[in-house]
Amino acid sequence: MTIFESILLGIIQGIFMFFPVSSTSHLVLTQHWLIQQGSSLPSPESAEMILFDLIVHVGTLISIAVVFRRSLSRFLAQVWRDLAQLLSEWRSQPGQFKGLTSLLVPTHPREGDRLYLRLAVLGLLSVFVTGLIGFPMRSLFKEIFAHPLAISVTLTITGILLWYTDRKLRQPRGLRQITPWVATVIGIGQGLALMPGLSRSGMTISFALFVGLKRQWAAEYSFFIAFPTILGATALQLIDVLRADSLTLEFLPLFIGFLVAAVVGIGALQIVLNFLYKARFRYFSYYLWVLAIIVAWGGHQRSVCSGLTETVLGET
Repeated sequence: MTIFESILLGIIQGIFMFFPVSSTSHLVLTQHWLIQQGSSLPSPESAEMILFDLIVHVGTLISIAVVFRRSLSRFLAQVWRDLAQLLSEWRSQPGQFKGLTSLLVPTHPREGDRLYLRLAVLGLLSVFVTGLIGFPMRSLFKEIFAHPLAISVTLTITGILLWYTDRKLRQPRGLRQITPWVATVIGIGQGLALMPGLSRSGMTISFALFVGLKRQWAAEYSFFIAFPTILGATALQLIDVLRADSLTLEFLPLFIGFLVAAVVGIGALQIVLNFLYKARFRYFSYYLWVLAIIVAWGGHQRSVCSGLTETVLGET
């Protein structure tokens, strides 16, 4: 991999990680295009390129940390404080400790409220639900690679969902109104995003808006649960990648791709938030519908089918 290729792929990942149009599909399609142009880049299915993809995905987590640095630092500090108070109460009054149920569903919205610790547990619930859907269904979702018409349908569905979110102008739920049911619904959306053509950010934000979450909190909740989701998935895939006998990628292209994805992702995330807060996600719908037409048309062309049907994956 050349430095130019690592920069280009880092830019693609940084942009489309946050644009709700499926980053992995664009990343792998770009890799195929480079190979068709005569690049000596390893195939997208190789251990080397899977490792590169994992690294740039982690790079975009840095983008989330930078853009939401104030919210994230406040969240972590409050979770630590709430956890310390909870443990202190459990040690001093074990007989009156009400357990996890009272934390997730408090009897009074303000009394004894540990909002940030509750949100952390609810976020883990969303990730758990994602795993329940994703791991058993992952092989089935991958079979859609062989069916470009099915991929075009999922791209179209993503566009419809994004279009509809612009019509959700009044969302009553704030952070205190996030319930286990809301967390479960968002986790379902994130699990379904493993299906080719569905965007992780698009699905989680859309599902959050559908259950009434305000736009700001829908965005922050979606990107916060990206940390455990992406890190967990990365760790599992990394184990398989490191078992490969021949990893030939050098450190410099990996580092440059990581850095470029992180820097570009900061700008891309701010653009997406601006579109979301102003209810302009429908602009992404137009792009998705055009892409769906291209994928469907490519399914009838043997030369194009081999490239498209194996690469359009919506995990972001």
